[in-house]
Amino acid sequence: MTATAPLRVVLVDDHEMVVAGLKAMLAPFAGRVRVVGSANSAREALDAAVSLAPDIVLCDVRLRGDSGLDLCRSLAERAPGQKVVLLSVYDDEQYLYQALRAGAAGYLLKHIGGEELVRHLELAASGTTVVDATMAGRAAASAARLERDEFWPGAHLGLTQRESEVLALLVAGHSNRAIAAELVIGDETVKSHVRALLRKLAVPDRTAAVAAALREGVFR
Repeated sequence: MTATAPLRVVLVDDHEMVVAGLKAMLAPFAGRVRVVGSANSAREALDAAVSLAPDIVLCDVRLRGDSGLDLCRSLAERAPGQKVVLLSVYDDEQYLYQALRAGAAGYLLKHIGGEELVRHLELAASGTTVVDATMAGRAAASAARLERDEFWPGAHLGLTQRESEVLALLVAGHSNRAIAAELVIGDETVKSHVRALLRKLAVPDRTAAVAAALREGVFR
């Protein structure tokens, strides 16, 4: 039997510390994964992916001035067949759905450990779509509810299930920190959800969002 060559991976994140951390995390698995390049922007990543032809591009969902979703779409045009696995702090199903629509081979969360990350990269390289287990469970449950026409409060306004949960806690008077603790997510993730809520409800601030939720009878 011939030994399998290590997966060739390009790392993409706009924070050097994250790139360094990923390199350190993957170093013990040199026989299975080899980092062949890194980039700090979608443009750099696209150039690296085209020139280095890695098996996997491991990329943050949000980059300064760009996004990993844009990179997925660009690679589909310039380097068809190259796989992009997105790595993110955002555990929102909406990001997952957008990633899959953009052609990503996977969506993983940044709390993942080294062994699990390598195993998911190997699965992605083999053609399996890889998704964080917790998010996959929630997405499946959401799909089942939609199939049964059981929508969550605010779905008719375009809110995701997680945005609905955040809005419910806003209506209850919770601060961002309290919402983060209640939903076991980061403060920045809460802020992102609140910004999305304000945009979708077409209101300027949290108070107006609460008023809109009560006016629309989102929570009965």
